[in-house]
Amino acid sequence: MGDRLLDDQRPLKRAVLVMNGRAGTLSARPELPRLIPEALRAAGFDLTIIAEDAAPDMQGRVEAAIATDAPVVIVGGGDGTIRSVASRLGESGRTLAVLPLGTLNLLARDLGMPLDPVEAALALGRSVERRIDVGEVNGEVFLCQAVIGLPNYINRYRELHRREKSWRSLLKVFLAAGRFLLRQRPHRLMINAPGWHKPWRIWTRALSVVNNGYEEGAGRMFHRPVLDGGELHLYVSRRFSVGWSAKMLLSMALGMWKRSREIEIVSGPSFTVRSRRQRLRVMNDGEACILRTPLQFSMRPRGLAVLAPPPEAEG
Repeated sequence: MGDRLLDDQRPLKRAVLVMNGRAGTLSARPELPRLIPEALRAAGFDLTIIAEDAAPDMQGRVEAAIATDAPVVIVGGGDGTIRSVASRLGESGRTLAVLPLGTLNLLARDLGMPLDPVEAALALGRSVERRIDVGEVNGEVFLCQAVIGLPNYINRYRELHRREKSWRSLLKVFLAAGRFLLRQRPHRLMINAPGWHKPWRIWTRALSVVNNGYEEGAGRMFHRPVLDGGELHLYVSRRFSVGWSAKMLLSMALGMWKRSREIEIVSGPSFTVRSRRQRLRVMNDGEACILRTPLQFSMRPRGLAVLAPPPEAEG
C-alpha cells in the first residue's frame, strides 16, 4: 500500500545524481563514474549530475543536489553518505535513491537493491516508492543503527586505513581494538524509556540502537526485514573482547546470536541514555558524532521516501 511505480509519464523520472568520490567502490572501479550515469539514463531517468568539482567537499555537492528541483535525489556512497543526504532531505518531499558504493551498504541490502552499482542503477528504473522509518539521536539522523563503544572505535581505525589493501591495514585495526580493550573501562550507562518503572543501569563496552530490529537467520547478518515497524531495538553486550566478537560473528552467520545470554535486547519507540560523561562518541551509520548527554533516541515513523525494487509477488 502506498507504493507507486515509476513510469515515463511521472515527473519522478527527473533525478539528480551525487556520488562520494572517496567511496571505496569508486576507487576500485574507476569506470563507474561513466557507467552509472549511462545505466541511469538507460533506466529512464532525466538526469542532472553534480560533478566532483561542483564543490570542494561532499557536503557542498549534497547541498548543490538539494538545490535543484529534481524530485529524486540519487546518492552513490556508503551508509554514512546516505545518512548525511537523508538528514538534509527531511520533509522536503524529495525521494531518496541509493547506489551502493560503500563497504557494508546495509540500507541498500535491506531495501533489496542489487549490490553491483550498475545493476542497482538499472534496477532504480523499475523501482517503487516506499516510506521508511528514520531514527534520531539528539537531532542527528540514522537510518540503520547508532553505536556506542568499541565497534565505534574499530570503525574509526578502519576508516583511517581503508585505502590500504594489505594485511598490515587489518593488523593495525586489530591492534587498535586490543589497545582500546586494555585502556578503556566499560561505559556506565543508565537507560530509560516511556512506561518503564525504573531505569536500567548497565556496564557495557558496546551498545547499539537499531532502527527496527535485526532478523536472526543463517546468512542474514545485520539484516532488517522490516523498515517501517516504528520501533527502535536496543542491543547491549555484557562482554566485548576480540575472542567474544569472533564467536558472536560466527553465531550471527549461523543465525543463533539472539540466544546468547550475553546480549540484552529491548525495543520501544524511544530511549534515553544517560552517562556520567558530558559527551559520548556515537557512530551513526558509520559516521562519528560527538553528542552531549543525555542521549535522546527517537523515531520518525515513515519519515523518508525511498526508491526500492517492487516486492516479490506473493505465492
